[in-house]
Amino acid sequence: MTEFFPVGKLPADVLANILAKMPQHDPQVRLGPGIGLDCAVIDFGETNLVFKIEPITFASSEIGWYAVQIAVNDISTTGALPKWMLLTALLPEGKTTAASADEIFKQVSQTCADLGIDVIGGHTEITYGIDRPILVSTVIGEVPHDQLITPKGALAGDHILVTKGIPIEATALLAREFPERLSAVLTSEEIAMAQQYLFAPGISVFKDARIAVQCGGVHAMHDPTEGGIATALLEMATASQKQLVIDPTKIPMPALSLRICRQFDLDPLGTIASGALLLAVDPSAVDGMLAAYQSEGILAADIGLIRDGAADVLELHDRQTVPLRRFVRDEITRVYETAPAND
Repeated sequence: MTEFFPVGKLPADVLANILAKMPQHDPQVRLGPGIGLDCAVIDFGETNLVFKIEPITFASSEIGWYAVQIAVNDISTTGALPKWMLLTALLPEGKTTAASADEIFKQVSQTCADLGIDVIGGHTEITYGIDRPILVSTVIGEVPHDQLITPKGALAGDHILVTKGIPIEATALLAREFPERLSAVLTSEEIAMAQQYLFAPGISVFKDARIAVQCGGVHAMHDPTEGGIATALLEMATASQKQLVIDPTKIPMPALSLRICRQFDLDPLGTIASGALLLAVDPSAVDGMLAAYQSEGILAADIGLIRDGAADVLELHDRQTVPLRRFVRDEITRVYETAPAND
């Protein structure tokens, strides 16, 4: 009997096998596809161009804003500044109006203007077989050769830092899409606060990444998205071929986020977590970087160390190390499978 994959990312081993068959011959390609490698990097002479493509498939009243920010997050982890964007918009048949389309593109336009990004092209169509807008954004950034940062750069001895906490994106998504299911355990004020997690503490890591670059001593950055911080840590371990040892009790988790995860029976470590930024930082730069984040009002924590060894993520447990739980798919997908969103 044919086995079908559930909603979420392709299993890492399946994806790795697919990527291994992709043609990669051009010497200008400094960074191609791979597990944990979210951006492509092209040597463009005096500088590097960094490319990121990102789909936004969850329903959201802020989908245009999302489409820019999520792609910019990955561009930012390379040390690059985002400069250009192409957008594909697939809009649902029977549900799209001039007003709804205008609202999406108004969000895209304003967000790009705020970040200094030019929209340079794309594609738009009304598509059959979908019940919600789907946006696919491609953002292109630029970074000098000597300032490029990739997940491959993590070194043994580096400290693992994380900003803001987890799971910020899930907190906002669940509060916006399923407020009725949260009303049994949260007040209306708490639900409104959770909905605003999109902006405060916010899912953008643009500022977090710029602070790290300015401080110096950052060898790798990665933003936890689908699959949560546990998957992001594993992707960093895979990309750098290093062993990560973390203390989960040191990962910041807002009380409101934990209450929402409990209501939906989700493990916060495996729940979509845009807004946090993982960093591999030289030990000599840790104190200065934590101080810089504090001065900017951004929560940051030192959660572990990187060491030589088989690519894996271990957690400290009763003074011993055990493998950190792996997630086949993001925890939040179970919620979308079992209940309709509240519009």
